[in-house]
Amino acid sequence: MRLRIAGRLPPLRLSSELARGARLFAGENFRRQLSENCRRGDLVMNGTISKKTDLSKRGKKPSTYRRIVTGNVSGQAVVQSDEPLQAYEFKTVPGYEHTLIWVNPATPDLSKEQRFDSYPDSVVPGPGGTSLHFVTFPPGAVFADPSFDAKAAQEESLVRLRGLADHFEKEDSGMHKTNTVDYAVVYDGEIWLELHNAETLHLKRGDVVVQNGTRHAWRNKGTKPVTMLFFLNGARERL
Repeated sequence: MRLRIAGRLPPLRLSSELARGARLFAGENFRRQLSENCRRGDLVMNGTISKKTDLSKRGKKPSTYRRIVTGNVSGQAVVQSDEPLQAYEFKTVPGYEHTLIWVNPATPDLSKEQRFDSYPDSVVPGPGGTSLHFVTFPPGAVFADPSFDAKAAQEESLVRLRGLADHFEKEDSGMHKTNTVDYAVVYDGEIWLELHNAETLHLKRGDVVVQNGTRHAWRNKGTKPVTMLFFLNGARERL
């Protein structure tokens, strides 16, 4: 027995109202993300890095992370904000991304509303403070490319990673030490942690490092990007 279907199904069409609504949503979403980038300091590099040193490959969209912030209103827990944060893409280092999720420069006062309205003077918190970061490191081969401009990359880092890039060593720009206790989580990929005397540990997804204010560097010796989640706790300086 054969079944026959008479005629063809009509093509699916969006109503003019629905199509218009979709366009408005896309436009609003774009404006909100652009405003977010400006507010978080993501566009502070404009005019400081020449086109000659802009090595970024824009074939891939930057990572986006959803951030939900809660608060208290009249003793009730509420959602203060729920929004996407787009990663900052370094102009001078292809594949290098940084997203500052939140920062408390010092011990927070919960009797006041917690806000993050402007990019901080330092991404490294002071004693009692915290900061949360997503960082994507490109493969180390990027830095060995003849077109890589180390000076331009350093200048960009001093603006974007203010308070942190100042601690990068001149002899080895990857090595650094801060007055923080860091919880470093391998979010995706694999990376190598280097300590004193070239001691190296190979880390994979899900591994966690507790960094107690020690001298170290993160090396991506693989062929793919690696994304890390860093939670920095401000500490008193070692005497």
